Amino acid sequence: MSVSTAALDSSVCAPLPVLGQDVTVPLVTGGEVTYAALDYAASAPALQRVWDDVAAYAPYYGSVHRGAGYLSQLSTDLFENSRRTVAEFLGCRADDQVVFTRSTTDSLNLLAAALPAGCQVFVYETEHHASLLPWRNARVTYLNAPRTPGQAVETLERALADRDPYGPALVCVTGASNVTGELWPVKELAAAAHAHGARIVLDAAQLAPHHPVNIAELDVDWVAFSGHKLYAPFGSGVLAGRADWLQAAEPYLAGGGASRKVARRADGGVDVDWHTTAARHEAGSPNVIGVYSIASACKALTEAGFDTLVAREQELVRRVREGLAEVPEVQVLSLFGDDAPRVGVISFVVRGWNSSHFAAALSAEYGIGVRDGLFCAHPLVRTLLGSDPQDPGECGAPEAEPGERSLNAIRVSFGAGTPDEHIERFLRAVSELVREGAQWKYRTEDGRCVPDRGEAARTV
Repeated sequence: MSVSTAALDSSVCAPLPVLGQDVTVPLVTGGEVTYAALDYAASAPALQRVWDDVAAYAPYYGSVHRGAGYLSQLSTDLFENSRRTVAEFLGCRADDQVVFTRSTTDSLNLLAAALPAGCQVFVYETEHHASLLPWRNARVTYLNAPRTPGQAVETLERALADRDPYGPALVCVTGASNVTGELWPVKELAAAAHAHGARIVLDAAQLAPHHPVNIAELDVDWVAFSGHKLYAPFGSGVLAGRADWLQAAEPYLAGGGASRKVARRADGGVDVDWHTTAARHEAGSPNVIGVYSIASACKALTEAGFDTLVAREQELVRRVREGLAEVPEVQVLSLFGDDAPRVGVISFVVRGWNSSHFAAALSAEYGIGVRDGLFCAHPLVRTLLGSDPQDPGECGAPEAEPGERSLNAIRVSFGAGTPDEHIERFLRAVSELVREGAQWKYRTEDGRCVPDRGEAARTV
């Protein structure tokens, strides 16, 4: 397989500047190469614009909501303006709340803690663990993996029709799969949920960085996403949507900021008047820099033109899929089929290769960072691999030696900051590894496949 620069049409737009784009890494075969970050689905590199905005604010850092000083007041304004920026980015309705959290996982656990008594939750087995597992105190109905978007809607409608129509219910669904990148029929699922008296929360962790998300247009009740996938640094997330369940629930964390008034009672106890705004679930000193970085990323993506960014990414998706299709040993994983719309997240296995061995060779011999494992979506990956749900295998922890079959896969993911050269290098590397084998020997160490520094596998 030959890959030429002309194969990629980047006339649509240039990649956005990101941190680390000039970082070089050593190769086991000798020398160094510019690192190709193709693991955006785990954490996207921070946009240079975001980092510059944070650096400009850093000297003015101050505690929010609690200080009379100039820097505290400035930081408070910045924090609350960031809330408005995120609300605008998500197309929030007038009475929606934007609550800042630590991550998508934290956002969905917050919502799980706010569920009304007796709430029944419906969730597909295809979800990331962040949206599959938080509902431990609710009645949960797990739905089988659908094979078409239409089947996803039909499966949900049947399940909702069989539920108690008088109790509260919540549907949780991803917007774009973190394994296959396929887009889910969110608007149709929202309509089905509402038709049966249920609410719906959208896990937009993989959708928001790649595609516009509008709460009002999709008619979802909540949206959750993480800053570190939206080209912002680690440690910040968002839960945005309807306020009533959140206002009625006990605060997610009890402490300063969540309380409006605290007074001792005559019997020695404490009376607390909790906030009814988003502050109710934001106890403690907030991550101001993390919140500001999310808002900065929202502005940067909007100003760059999301439609243009989507068009460029779709060109990269097309090239990667076509390039992988030229290697017969490669099997791309998919629920909905080749024609399904998708974002820049593609998982695959290579016949004759342990997936962790293949990913290690991409890193050590080509300077390409991808992900291998079950991607914190164990039921989905096992379904796609056709293995038994009880088969062994863990996220990022191979249980097979190099060359042996593994119950995991390889994931390549990319986005607004991905240069054309990284895609070209990846496709060339896949072709060479399949055709010629790895240049180096590898071994398993501490649960990871690593190069054996002692000996090359073949003459370089």
